[in-house]
Formats: sequence, structure tokens, C-alpha cells
Amino acid sequence: MRLRCAVLDDFQKVATEVVDWSPIAGEVEVVSFDTHLDGEDALATALADFDIVVTLRERVPFPGSLIARLPRLKLLVASGMRNSVIDYTAAEEHGVTVCGTASSSTAPVELTWALLLGLARGLVEESNALRSGGPWQSTVGADLHGRRLGLLGLGKIGSRVARIGLAFGMHVSAWSQNLTEERTAEFGVELAPSREELLASSDFVSVHLALSDRTRGLLGPAELALLKPTAYLVNTSRAAIVDQEALLAALHEGRIAGAGVDVFDIEPLPADHPMRTAPRLLATPHLGYVSRANYTTYYGQAVEDIRAYLAGAPVRRLP
Repeated sequence: MRLRCAVLDDFQKVATEVVDWSPIAGEVEVVSFDTHLDGEDALATALADFDIVVTLRERVPFPGSLIARLPRLKLLVASGMRNSVIDYTAAEEHGVTVCGTASSSTAPVELTWALLLGLARGLVEESNALRSGGPWQSTVGADLHGRRLGLLGLGKIGSRVARIGLAFGMHVSAWSQNLTEERTAEFGVELAPSREELLASSDFVSVHLALSDRTRGLLGPAELALLKPTAYLVNTSRAAIVDQEALLAALHEGRIAGAGVDVFDIEPLPADHPMRTAPRLLATPHLGYVSRANYTTYYGQAVEDIRAYLAGAPVRRLP
């Protein structure tokens, strides 16, 4: 009897189309779920008869309590090589092998700039007005050239965002808790003396930090209050780095010009979530990693991970 493999959160229904799953077809039946399974009970019920699960990023937590309720589970494949919502100790205790895949920083870099440019030039508002017979020109775009771009984080994604900012003629500065002048000099950007100075002096602020105990809530009410009323905030990293209530308050009260957000405290976002109707907000449904090239890598290497596991030699094991 073939093993059964569940592919979670295949919203676009492309997981079995973008790559060739035939190398494992003789041994594995692949079933994709195009809707989100919300909550441990729903997951435990839906996945009870599966031996393998492929999950995207960190959208679906796999705590020890869930793993214990999946006695057939033997292999868990997560896209990317870092996942903070899998209980690796519990997986080992229950004989579950956990593997990852490569992940490109190109897609989130491009989406960061899509959000930033969309905010700066009022693209959604102007496009909607044009298509609905609204006013011809109603916004005045914010210039990029000569303005300051402040980056929280200068890692793989932040450094590439920095290069594009420089190409636009922006003054780019960066800050993180361990960032050095040597590191910023590599990319031709300035080291901000403090988080507070970066926030207060920037016209655009973009978040590119990993979520950790040190970065959770890094931008709270006091920090958001430092932003200029003409400033824009972009977050394509993790929602918990920015205090969500404080951000909503700043948007509703007009204390910042706008925000571009791709990550949320709850995903998928509930229909009545206040982020869906917040003013001055350009929001996308966590599209940072969603590109054909990334999906080809994710699912292609998921097939490789499954083949290697079946051969008794797992690859790209996590953590």
C-alpha cells in the first residue's frame, strides 16, 4: 500500500503542477489541501491518515501535542531551512523525521519594493479610481530619490533591499542590535547610531529581522511615535516584530502616512480582522515567498526529501 502525503495550504492549487511528482508516484499518494486547516483539532482529524506532510513556511504549527495525535506521521517537510513552529524534540520522540528545502530571498525583496512603491505613488487608490470612474489624479506621490530609507536588519533580504534603495538615489541607513560599521560599509549604507534615530530620521522604514525574543514587539507604541507623520512603514518579515494594536492606532489616527504589510498576527486573516479595513494600509496576504521560482524550489526539493527518506538517507534535516 502506498504512503499518503498531505500538502498543506496549496491555495493556488499548483503544488502538483509546478514540479514533477512522478518520481515518488509509485510509492506515495499526494493529496493537496487548498484551504487552511485552522486549529489543532482540525489538523489532527484531517491528517490522521497521512504518513508524510509538506507544510509551507511557519503558517501551520506542529507542537508536540499535535504530533502525538498523528501516529502515522513519519516525515514532515517544511519549506525553508528554519522553522520556529515545529517541536523538534517531540518529532524525534515520536520517530518523525523533519526536513527542509532551500528558499530564495529574491521574492520577498521584490515584494518589499512592490509595497513600498505602491504606497509612495498611491497605486491602488489611483488604479481603483481610474477603473471606477473616480477622480483623475487624487494623490501626490512621495519621492524616493534623495529620501532616507531606514532598514531594520541588513541580512540576506535587507542587504538586497538596500542595494535597490541606493539605485533609486535614496540615502540608506540600517540598524540591528549586532550590526557593525564594517557590515554596513560592505553595502554602501550608513550605520544608524540607534533604533530611535533610524525611526525618527527615515522617510521609509522597512523591517527585515528574524523573529526572536529580542525582536518580538521591537516596534511598539513609543517607537512608532518616533516616525514622521510623512513616513511609511513596510513589514514583510514577521508581524510580531511590530505591535499590531499600536500600528492600527497610528494608521487610524493618521500619525504616519501609511504602511505596507504582508504578515499578520493570524494567518489567513479572519474576514472581520481590523487589518482588512484599516486606513492608509496597503496589505497583501503573505505573498513574500509566493513566486513560481520559489514554489519550484520548495516542491521540487520536497520531492527530493521524500525520495531520500524512502531510500533511508534523509537529506536537509532540521533543525
